[in-house]
Amino acid sequence: MTSQFFLPGMPPERKKEEKSLLVLQNEIETENEASCKGMCSTWQNYDLNLMNLVCKYLRDMKLCLFLTFFKEERAPSPVIEFEDLEEFVLQPAQQGITVKCKVTRDKRGMDRGLYPTYYLHLDNEKKVFLLAGRKRKKSTTSNYLISVDPTDLSRGGENYIGKLRSNLMGTKFTVFDNALHPDRALPDLSNARQELAAIIYETNVLGMKGPRRMTVIIPGMDKDGERVPIRPRNENDGLLIRHQNRNMENVIELRNKTPVWNEETSSHVLNFNGRVTQASVKNFQIVHSKDQDYIVMQFGRVADDAFTLDYNYPLCAVQAFAIALSSFDGKIACE
Repeated sequence: MTSQFFLPGMPPERKKEEKSLLVLQNEIETENEASCKGMCSTWQNYDLNLMNLVCKYLRDMKLCLFLTFFKEERAPSPVIEFEDLEEFVLQPAQQGITVKCKVTRDKRGMDRGLYPTYYLHLDNEKKVFLLAGRKRKKSTTSNYLISVDPTDLSRGGENYIGKLRSNLMGTKFTVFDNALHPDRALPDLSNARQELAAIIYETNVLGMKGPRRMTVIIPGMDKDGERVPIRPRNENDGLLIRHQNRNMENVIELRNKTPVWNEETSSHVLNFNGRVTQASVKNFQIVHSKDQDYIVMQFGRVADDAFTLDYNYPLCAVQAFAIALSSFDGKIACE
């Protein structure tokens, strides 16, 4: 991917200023992938005329665009320390603290990159490892194992901490912890696995292009700020069914933040506050419907195989990482 693109009359060298313009287009994984990757990038010191010229140029090529304007310098990550990794990745983020992370994708090894390994690290000077995930082979539906050891991604290993499982179409996902299947658990389900989240991608039956739409369902929080355990006895009692039946007791519903349509540029606008720097259909922000300004999670590309992932209360690292993994999976009915 080229680092910049130039239009006639656009100086090749520009001094760094307070503002940056980020062009995000929503068809990067369509037949226009090569041209999109070659054209979409960031540049500094723009003016309104240049911005409009760029937007018109891309619109004429019939590309669907996201435009993100940001002024803030990238804030340093808060100091986060912990002694027990497994406890930390399952614990909701501390209220008022944004946990800033980085996801890297390693395509080496497994079947020519068909089964990449994904790693989650804290995005700070120490780059502390948190989680690793990889899609399992020979599964009827997509199934990702999540581990607290980057070298051990086996389900039978002691470092297995959870999994992400999809339906056949890749439009609905469920996140589980590492406890027992209800069929093998005690009658009271006290040692049965918990459902940590469910992700629903809206199907696109008309083939219309545009922003992906997703809903995230997570267990509610009690008065002490702890996650309410959701231990379904069977699939008819899980988060997906509860959401379908609108049984929302002890359940929180989140949605991706809808980009604002800009009439002047005929483009969608989102603000990632400098944490996203490259175009990708996978870029998104998750919010609560009652507070669109509180970003529960945001995820976006910063390099071909690197992404930032920031999450806030009430999410934990496993939930956030699994949501990100779901965005990498192929979705037959959503593209």
